[in-house]
Amino acid sequence: MTEYESTAERIAIVEERISSAAFRSGRNPDAVKILAVTKFHPEAAVRAAYAAGIRLFGENRVQEAEKKYSGRLRSDLPGIELHMIGNLQSNKINKAMALFDGIQSVSSLELLRAICSKAESMTRPLRLYLELHTAEDSKSGFPGENELFSAVEAYAKSLEEQKGAAGVRLVGLMTMAPFTPDERAVRASFRRLRRAFEEIRRRFVLPGFEELSMGMSGDYAIAVEEGSTMVRIGTAIYGDRL
Repeated sequence: MTEYESTAERIAIVEERISSAAFRSGRNPDAVKILAVTKFHPEAAVRAAYAAGIRLFGENRVQEAEKKYSGRLRSDLPGIELHMIGNLQSNKINKAMALFDGIQSVSSLELLRAICSKAESMTRPLRLYLELHTAEDSKSGFPGENELFSAVEAYAKSLEEQKGAAGVRLVGLMTMAPFTPDERAVRASFRRLRRAFEEIRRRFVLPGFEELSMGMSGDYAIAVEEGSTMVRIGTAIYGDRL
């Protein structure tokens, strides 16, 4: 058996767990998308997941994604969406905007403004997710809800004024739960993001603001129970990297 022959089977297991978690919480399993995290994995990993029905893929580093996805991979696999899920440095913004369909790690008002200021020339809407810091062991994200809401307010104002936001679309929020066996702490992290999401939807008119990207290989079932619409799965699909 080659390294990625079990990918389809692993994805089926993930889908089954998502369905179970969705039914437990009274949700439709179809409302939850799987994003396959392909960092440190070759093109073969992408192709194997694509063959099993996955269309969303995530990378942590611009340089690795550029090397992997800038060749034939995109043309060979129509319909894929590539998302940046790692920390985005300001000097990599231009490359990231050209390469990715979504950036899930918008972690500050400054970064949001920098992206929006460069977005008018975009030929397709770039999907943006604001990352909220909800775990002590995570170093990235907006530090609190006040800062998060201020960024959303600035974006909403730019929409009203038709300035700088034409090429981007704020579609949701993202977080990383704490790396702990304490389910209560993990669940609290996801609930915090969901509450922030609901408050934003209550306070602002944002067309297409519908996504909660939360949940990874070790906690995605909990995330689905707490309202996740997108889980970012690496190890559960591809196994551990040596």
